[in-house]
Amino acid sequence: MAIDIKAPSFPESVAEGTVATWHKQPGDSVERDELIVEIETDKVVLEVVAPQNGTLGEIKVQEGETCESEQVLGTIGDADAASSDEKNQAPAEGKDDAKAESKPAAGGEGETLEVKAPSFPESVAEGTVATWHKKVGDACERDELIVEIETDKVVLEVVAPADGALSEIKVQEGETCETEAVLALFSAGASGAAAPAAEESDSKSDEGQDEKVGDKILAPAARKMVAEHDLDVSKLVGTGKGGRVLKEDVAKAVKEGTAAKSAAKPAAAPKAAAPKAAPAFEGERPEKRVPMSRMRQTIAKRLVNAQQTAAMLTTYNEVDMSAVMELRKQYKDTFQKVHDTKLGFMGFFVKAATEALKRFPDVNASIDGTDIVYHGYQDIGVAVSSDRGLVVPVLRDTDSMKLADVEKTIVDFGQRARAGKLGIDEMQGGTFTITNGGIFGSLMSTPILNPPQTAILGMHKIQERPMAVNGQVVIRPMMYLALSYDHRMIDGKDAVQFLVAIKDLLEDPARFLLDV
Repeated sequence: MAIDIKAPSFPESVAEGTVATWHKQPGDSVERDELIVEIETDKVVLEVVAPQNGTLGEIKVQEGETCESEQVLGTIGDADAASSDEKNQAPAEGKDDAKAESKPAAGGEGETLEVKAPSFPESVAEGTVATWHKKVGDACERDELIVEIETDKVVLEVVAPADGALSEIKVQEGETCETEAVLALFSAGASGAAAPAAEESDSKSDEGQDEKVGDKILAPAARKMVAEHDLDVSKLVGTGKGGRVLKEDVAKAVKEGTAAKSAAKPAAAPKAAAPKAAPAFEGERPEKRVPMSRMRQTIAKRLVNAQQTAAMLTTYNEVDMSAVMELRKQYKDTFQKVHDTKLGFMGFFVKAATEALKRFPDVNASIDGTDIVYHGYQDIGVAVSSDRGLVVPVLRDTDSMKLADVEKTIVDFGQRARAGKLGIDEMQGGTFTITNGGIFGSLMSTPILNPPQTAILGMHKIQERPMAVNGQVVIRPMMYLALSYDHRMIDGKDAVQFLVAIKDLLEDPARFLLDV
């Protein structure tokens, strides 16, 4: 019987992968869990191991070809037809292939397999088990999602190695794991037979641990959550076997606020209280405590590290945006027709910063230990807000980019950041960063350095203000600019002159657009 070799489930941000290396050729014998093929994505190299002992049959996706999540890459045939006592129970003449394929991919029923974390990228040291989609005893089909691992860059999915059931979870939700760490043990077996056995085992293991409170039966984990959140057990709805209240039921009640205890009784207690006692709050006052995501932890660590290791200072200036706004008003329709993208503000700032960085190489440099690294190119990071946190994709070699190229790339970065599809390599490197708090209405702020860079430019809201021009008070669209810099590398004079250069270029944009 041939078993399919499938690509693993790719993370949501990964659309496809490339088959990098086949470590076995058709006809080669393989052992279960032996590495047979590697798949390279834009974020991580994934290893695919043999699902059973046997011989590699057909290779369906060759090296260099692309594959999608869970696509069949090849097949493995049985190594020895007489090696298992259960072979005499298999269909003799392929009479029922559908039933034959429901056999576990990893061997006979009852065989224990290890569920391992995938190989993390080199830049990722560890991950956090985010969500177990299956509990101990739950029946699983081969390649069904059972657990998600969150790293500081990407969420990785781990699937069932065969038909069967989870027998033991070794790394709980919220705990950290290293690359290829054993997360759980898995009992292989036909999906139709594994489920009742697993449920029976689960009920036996939990028997004596469940507690009956009123007319509700609470699982141990659920009982603990009820105590932590001080919930009314009678309001809980159990979805487990026989109406058993599970941890997930309690978590749902906490989230929806449907099982909170009534606040009426405590309100009547203090009869002898002083006349001017603190007023009692009526109604519910819910609180929600959730663990910080690994990406948010990484952002926090980097920002705190930047303030602790750099002599950070900020200088401010303001720029009259009249010329840029007039230029956009005059050419925005033509620009969109010709280049198929809108003419925004960020492109002007990127091009102005690029010109200023060429004039002030110290601002474009970085510090590496006791060395100063001067960069002969301008790679500018653009801070983009996403649901998971702030990410900074990098525009490469902006001196050679046209204004339309900058605008198109920034739009693409924003769309893929919100969809979680930015690659790790797109957020690494960079010699300078621009962040725009003005899109959220910020009038003034102090941006924090993005190490090992030594400077970051903060844009803000454009606001009309009265200005003195040639002895007259006129209303002009003004923007405050903030340049945070590392004083270990950049002197105050250079920082101020750099910011003034950006101001002058933006107030007369024809200068850098015409290269004069």
